[in-house]
Amino acid sequence: MNRRNFARWASALALAATTALSTPGNAARAEASTVRLSHGYGILYLPLMVMRDQHLVEKHAKALGLGDVKTTWTILDGGNVINDAMLAGNLDVAGTGAPGFVTLWSKAHGIPRSEVIGLSALSTGPLWLNTNNPNIKSLKDFTPKDKIAIPGIKTSLSAVLLQMAVAKTFGIENYARLDPQTVSLSHPEAVSALLSGKTEITAHFTSPPFSYQEVKDPRIKRVLNSTDVLGNITIDVVFAPKQFTVQNPKLVQAILAAQEEAAAYIAKDHVGAAQTFLRVSKMNLPQAEIEQMLADPGLQFTTTPNGLMQYVEFMGRAGTIKTRPAKWSELFVPQMAARQGS
Repeated sequence: MNRRNFARWASALALAATTALSTPGNAARAEASTVRLSHGYGILYLPLMVMRDQHLVEKHAKALGLGDVKTTWTILDGGNVINDAMLAGNLDVAGTGAPGFVTLWSKAHGIPRSEVIGLSALSTGPLWLNTNNPNIKSLKDFTPKDKIAIPGIKTSLSAVLLQMAVAKTFGIENYARLDPQTVSLSHPEAVSALLSGKTEITAHFTSPPFSYQEVKDPRIKRVLNSTDVLGNITIDVVFAPKQFTVQNPKLVQAILAAQEEAAAYIAKDHVGAAQTFLRVSKMNLPQAEIEQMLADPGLQFTTTPNGLMQYVEFMGRAGTIKTRPAKWSELFVPQMAARQGS
């Protein structure tokens, strides 16, 4: 997000907050009756899909005495797209890649009524960098002619993980070496481009199920697994404008409770979770393949953050963020502080 757009976003949030605070009577203290949420396309967003499918936010909101809270859901992919939706005032809560969230947190930190804050971790799992170019065996083999599809340039999860992998290969001073070769495409569009072999796209850095779809084709090979770079750390998080969490504490509690229930459901019932994924995502894939992906021990769904400071350290050294939290819990709502996170 550039400075001009960020300034617009900050002003929009401030105006919304001021309007809410100036409303007379009990309405000023009432929590929202509608919450607007988003999730991405892949399996890493499955807890949000379960929440959507089973109306869990509504269930827990009612249990907390908030009455009939309504939810509206949007599918958004890529940190830039998600940030723009919040900038426009069209989104309250979003699932997003951890690096994009860290970037926005850093930009907005200390600006009254413009800050964002994490509600929880969302998922841990491997991203694969796949290619249809037989000459590419490692990051060192990419040429300027090779284009790498990612959901968003520079700030998306795939973009920052690629930078971190490049830094380990070529040194921190060269972290952006492959940035000019990245192309912004949604994961479904990138799968089609890579499999066709008829576009400039020769690689795609992606998550399940798209990564699995691609390597089923014998022409596609895996170049990199993100867990080889970072280990099993939090990949995606759930976040919101901080002002939203301050004005809606019970609603935040309901969202967290809904996510905990969704994660427990996925762990207990891979069959039902796979059916939910296919129903919500509308992807035409064999259910057995989704169940197999869910059985991967590297794919985990938990609300407790793990390894977020790895992103902070890298992005700080690379100069892509200015303000850094001293500890992971500064990035999240107070309810997370007692967790054994990192």
